Amino acid sequence: MGTMISNILLCTSITVMSYAVGNKVFKTYNKSWLNPLYTVTVFIIGLLTLSHIHVAQYSSGTGIFSLLLGTATVSLAVPLYRHVRIIRKNFVIIFWAVMPGTLTGVISIVLLTKYLHMNKEIMLSLIPKSVTAPIALSVSQSLGGIPSLTILFVCISAVFSLMVGPFLLNITRIRSRIAKGLALGTSAQAIGANRAFEWGEIEGVMGSIAMITSALIMSILIPLLLLLSL
Repeated sequence: MGTMISNILLCTSITVMSYAVGNKVFKTYNKSWLNPLYTVTVFIIGLLTLSHIHVAQYSSGTGIFSLLLGTATVSLAVPLYRHVRIIRKNFVIIFWAVMPGTLTGVISIVLLTKYLHMNKEIMLSLIPKSVTAPIALSVSQSLGGIPSLTILFVCISAVFSLMVGPFLLNITRIRSRIAKGLALGTSAQAIGANRAFEWGEIEGVMGSIAMITSALIMSILIPLLLLLSL
């Protein structure tokens, strides 16, 4: 019991310290590619290597963060409730904006992996990369993919979208608060919704609803994707 508690405290300390440093770096330089989602991962890997801590040991000591990830996702429902009238009014726009983006992500992965002659396990791991991490993990496990590979590409996809998305919105002169929020929420998921909240609450709400809608669409597609994996 004492060894388990010590491991939890050690791994939690590594995670919290890495986040503190990563967040400080991001706020100091304010660059999208220095998002804590990326830099904290690098810091954690470095500390685990220096401390000679195996990944399995680290995973067993950080279960609390998996719980908090789901809790943080659910907490996004609060601003959604406050703006439920706007969501109802724009429901059709939201659905027809998010669905093509989600489907395009799935179809592009299938076509790209077949073109590059990647094995089916990699394809099934990459298919859910365009939805928020908790749902992506569940979908990947259901399809028989590799969860660690899924999470890697969820992070890469989100950070890339966060770097490119605002730039594309600017050069295309899209000013609609609803469109900007939906675009970031669909492409960059949780960190996109968080970035959208920096622009305004309406943008953040649209980002959140886009993230949730894409997750629902992906969940509905699971039976079809399972047939594809057979």
